[in-house]
Amino acid sequence: MLDIRRIRTDVDGVLAALGRRGDPGIEPDLRRVLALDEQLRTIVAERDELRGRINALSKQVGTLRRDGKTQEAEVIQEESRLLGERESLLATEHDDIGTLLRTTLQGIPNLPAPDVPDGGGPDDNVVLETVGYDPDRYREHQRVPHWEIGVELGILDNERAAKLSGSMFALYRGPGARLIRALTQLALDGHTAGPNAYEEIRPPSVVRTETMTATGQLPKFADDAYKVERDELWLIPTAEAPLTSMHRDEILDEADLPRRFTAYTPCFRREAGSAGADTRGTLRTHEFDKVELFAYCTPEQASAVHNDMLARAVAIVTDLGLPYRVVDLCAGDLGFSSARTFDIEVYAPGCDRWLEVSSVSWFTDFQARRGNVRYRPEGAKGTELCHTLNGSALAWSRIWPAILETHRQADGSVLLPAVLHPYFAGETAIRKR
Repeated sequence: MLDIRRIRTDVDGVLAALGRRGDPGIEPDLRRVLALDEQLRTIVAERDELRGRINALSKQVGTLRRDGKTQEAEVIQEESRLLGERESLLATEHDDIGTLLRTTLQGIPNLPAPDVPDGGGPDDNVVLETVGYDPDRYREHQRVPHWEIGVELGILDNERAAKLSGSMFALYRGPGARLIRALTQLALDGHTAGPNAYEEIRPPSVVRTETMTATGQLPKFADDAYKVERDELWLIPTAEAPLTSMHRDEILDEADLPRRFTAYTPCFRREAGSAGADTRGTLRTHEFDKVELFAYCTPEQASAVHNDMLARAVAIVTDLGLPYRVVDLCAGDLGFSSARTFDIEVYAPGCDRWLEVSSVSWFTDFQARRGNVRYRPEGAKGTELCHTLNGSALAWSRIWPAILETHRQADGSVLLPAVLHPYFAGETAIRKR
């Protein structure tokens, strides 16, 4: 959520920054925020004045009663009562407008960082580097889509997944299921060891509304989320949701920052409106497994933390032997809460396309303001809002197909990257069952 004080004092600058996102509906919402803020401040001023008058009248009533001037006291007390009724009405109006102001603010996205490339959508994103990709290296046996490879090897059974749960769900079998587990263990083993190790967390997979709101999923993206109506809980679309709220309404010490977390969770997304697009195989499913990286930090630490997350995600795709590219998202393609995002995409020869497997994002204080996560700077008075960052490292529903397609052999088997051998009890390939 944006800082209302910044909107109040630099509305033109905020509008210019938001204008880079290319959404014409943002300016009316921002103007509405300013109008509501002005109403709220007018109400507060009148309310505070009334409270002062009521307090002064109360003192007069007490003095008059002590002096035996009962009739005069009753007249002033009636005036005080009428003022009190007005104060009560203002209090109700204050709460109603305050709620409307906060709801409107929650619908306004974050400001793009100044160094984010200009652009209106995915076609304007900037490819920073491409590693390992050579279109001439791929052979005919690698130009087979993973949904055919998975069925041929007996490791993907989406027909039964549909019988169990409907469309856009995956059922992995045997070595296919083990591959998901091995990738998860590989990532967690790496993220929790060595310098700048991340603390492993296993958060709940269902969370409260305020948890989804803090991360920016609600209220804007309610249609894309699964809600458990009876219990007013939500299935998490990513571990980012619970991790963002781990320290909600808390004050951290600067000495404890950055605080780094990694979590494996299933992720649930309705993918509203996506039926018919990329729904074959595992490219776009309602449930998938992912290992997430998340950090709270100071503004000064944010750049280094961002680079560390990106490097970790790149290291995994490198170790898996997958061609990849790093993409700097333009302002018009940024996520709602993000100020700066780098995507990692891997090339899948069977699909003949680049697949996004990670988004590594810096949110400035946007999420922390929604969740009221602050820190106490060393040697300074007061508190400041934390900055938050997160990144997928990695999401397996697209890494899985890229491995099958990239490492498929002429005999139909799939060679396993060497880093996965320890998780397969010495097996070096997946063969037809």
